[in-house]
Amino acid sequence: MQVVIVESPAKAKTINKYLGPGYEVIASYGHVRDLPAKDGSVDPEHDFRMLWDVDPKAQKRLSDIARAVKGSDGLILATDPDREGEAISWHVLEILKEKRALKDQPISRVVFNAITKQAVLDAMRNPRMIDAALVDAYLARRALDYLVGFTLSPVLWRKLPGARSAGRVQSVALRLVCDREREIETFVKREYWSIAAKLATPRNEVFDARLVGADGKKIGRLDVGTAEEAAAFRSALEKADFVVRSVEAKPARRHPYPPFTTSTLQQEASRKLGLAPAITMRIAQRLYEGVDIGGETVGLITYMRTDGVDMAPEAVSAARSVIGQDYGDRYVPSAPRKYTAKAKNAQEAHEAVRPTDLSRRPKDVIRYLEGDQAKLYELIWLRTIASQMESAELERTTVDIDATAAGRNIEMRATGQVVKFDGFLTLYREGRDDEEEDDENRRLPAMSAHEKLANKGIATDQHFTEPPPRYSEASLVKRMEELGIGRPSTYASVLAVLRDREYVKLDKRRLVPEDKGRLVTAFLESFFDRYVEYDFTADLEEKLDQISAGDLDWKQVLRDFWRDFAAAVGEIKDLRVSEVLSALDEMLTAHVFPPKEDGSDPRVCPTCGTGRLSLKMGKFGAFIGCSNYPECKYTRPLAAQNGENGEAEANGTRTLGTDPVTGLEVTIRDGRFGVYLQLGEGKDGEKPKRSSLPKGLAPADVDLETALGLLSLPREIGVHPDDGQPILAGIGRFGPYVQHGKTYANLDAGDDVLAIGLNRAVALIADKQNKGPRRGGAAAGGRELGEHPTLGGPVTVRPGRFGPYVNHGKVNATLPKSLDPAAVTMEQAVELIAAKAEATPAKPARRTAAKSAAGTETAPKKATARKAPAKAKAASKAPAKRKAAAKAD
Repeated sequence: MQVVIVESPAKAKTINKYLGPGYEVIASYGHVRDLPAKDGSVDPEHDFRMLWDVDPKAQKRLSDIARAVKGSDGLILATDPDREGEAISWHVLEILKEKRALKDQPISRVVFNAITKQAVLDAMRNPRMIDAALVDAYLARRALDYLVGFTLSPVLWRKLPGARSAGRVQSVALRLVCDREREIETFVKREYWSIAAKLATPRNEVFDARLVGADGKKIGRLDVGTAEEAAAFRSALEKADFVVRSVEAKPARRHPYPPFTTSTLQQEASRKLGLAPAITMRIAQRLYEGVDIGGETVGLITYMRTDGVDMAPEAVSAARSVIGQDYGDRYVPSAPRKYTAKAKNAQEAHEAVRPTDLSRRPKDVIRYLEGDQAKLYELIWLRTIASQMESAELERTTVDIDATAAGRNIEMRATGQVVKFDGFLTLYREGRDDEEEDDENRRLPAMSAHEKLANKGIATDQHFTEPPPRYSEASLVKRMEELGIGRPSTYASVLAVLRDREYVKLDKRRLVPEDKGRLVTAFLESFFDRYVEYDFTADLEEKLDQISAGDLDWKQVLRDFWRDFAAAVGEIKDLRVSEVLSALDEMLTAHVFPPKEDGSDPRVCPTCGTGRLSLKMGKFGAFIGCSNYPECKYTRPLAAQNGENGEAEANGTRTLGTDPVTGLEVTIRDGRFGVYLQLGEGKDGEKPKRSSLPKGLAPADVDLETALGLLSLPREIGVHPDDGQPILAGIGRFGPYVQHGKTYANLDAGDDVLAIGLNRAVALIADKQNKGPRRGGAAAGGRELGEHPTLGGPVTVRPGRFGPYVNHGKVNATLPKSLDPAAVTMEQAVELIAAKAEATPAKPARRTAAKSAAGTETAPKKATARKAPAKAKAASKAPAKRKAAAKAD
């Protein structure tokens, strides 16, 4: 019997079917050990010795693997075909050696790019050894991330209360977002005017032409800068005679895009499907590992972590066959298309992301897939097929026109484009992050040189230049890839960390830096500038790639990095907080003290009128305070909310309007515990009415109507049909809820507290009453997924005090932050429940545990039934803050 090791149980189940009875396929459930979050896990003083801890949840699985290997005829390591997959195989092998589970059994490593029977069997016929260079690259990357995070984060805690962590790639990505915000804040708009003429041919066909020159000089888009200049051109054109000087029609070709890499897949899924990169990767993982298609588990796409754009010859042949069948021979190019990766040293799986069987059209599998799975599969299929289609044939026409009046010659131009043959465009057009001008669908009427044109009107329009747009998740991934920062496997996790740390937020699908994120970036730029430079980070990534190619020694790279990095950290440790504040105050001036419309000094205290405002540091982080403290106690949050015209208001509030009933002003404010709404200012010592914002509602999206609705809570929805008692809706400590008597039921993610109806409220209350209170007194309601496929009994997704979780019987498994409670499938829930059950002993002894910053528990060396002394309990909590450093990237 051969033992085969893969990462996931879904993968194990599928591959076991392919290999048959001579093999036992066992899942490791991903990484089985990692660097413990404590000092010394990477020791630069002993040539970067690394200490590894086995994940407590993996102990039982590793014991099962060791038992299976001891009686086996061989060990086959079949983890994913990338650096992380190589590392998992290496870790498993090292642990088996420590357990002395290996004797004389042959050990081999196999990789396959798709989970299909043919791909798996082909891989088994071509085994190799573990790639030592890839493992070295993994060790170097892991050590660097640990050293940066674990060394920088404690510095941040001491100098910037409220900051949570820094990271090698995370901090550079955050700088990109903050730099873009700084560009927006310092942008000075510029006025310009566009001048266009509506003209008609002798056949009365109307088209538009724009101003491009006058009196022998070219005129660009921004060259007409005042209303007076625009009026002068308009006056001249209204009297001018228009004649066609030349007509030029040029053929052009537009070639298809290459098939997806990890980066381009994340970008297009964000643009076209509205999916965050982390969600895209989770869905792609399911499509890769296999889906039940008519009773057979089939991997629908190839491995999704790759920066390669090539496709296997058989896939190219299959694509050309599908194109001929579905679109005709005209759409099949004479020769197959070959694409080349732009990455300098693509070290992930070399083939692009594509369907494993291109004859499996989206319409054939849609009934077997969930909604987002079907959409993502269709996107991948369309892009892959389009990549092998014929180019689109276009005709681009340029008409130059002379306008003469009183001896003055003004040049006009009209452009248009016609699609002569759509080619791949019949199937696929790539999305855009930002709207751009496009003449693609503009067709000009037939004209010839020297034809006279009739003037149908002159238009002059005022415009102002706009600042660069904020990054979307898609455009940030694209920019990181362009700069060489991070790698395909890191993009989604880096973005997730930035949001989890509350360094950035998503507002209208754009990334906006939070004050906490801006402080961290300003601090790093002020005192660790080299380590958040784009070129430095990209150069380090290139060195890691060279390690993976076997061209550099990984420990030498670490030595070179640590020598300068440790010195920089040593210099900053002795800096006084006042010096740090002074540097940050200067760097964040444009953000914290934007210019006022009346030209007055934005740093003058609005309360005392004599004090100067500056950056201060308190127990809960940074804020703005007056220099006359304690006589003047004026404070406000770091950045004021923006008013309707985008100006920051001095008191940190934004006025939404006036309540028509009370006549009081409705404002939105940034307080110590977050953004809230307030009605009026309160009188005679009474507190004004306030309301927090429901989770997911961005402050910028709150208008007067929404604010008045929230301030009116709790509201009566109606009366309960059973007892006639009122049902109320409101927002409490744990979010929006409905209440009937003493029964409170939390609203689900899709429910709106301002719009929820009586039927839905009754259903939520009934569900809560039927299931009763869960342990701890919180609501037990939730979404039922169905019966457990093997054990029976209902499986549900429930909201909890400490986050959503899945429940089966007495087993509760917390959902990872990357998993949307509304999108959890039965298969995912069963995996989480199984993992939780394995990690939890049937009759656990009472023991103490220290909770890490990531929310996991680290078991003590010895369990004890005795009650821990109070001092011991307090001591057990002390390392928790330090552990956050290890979660840098």
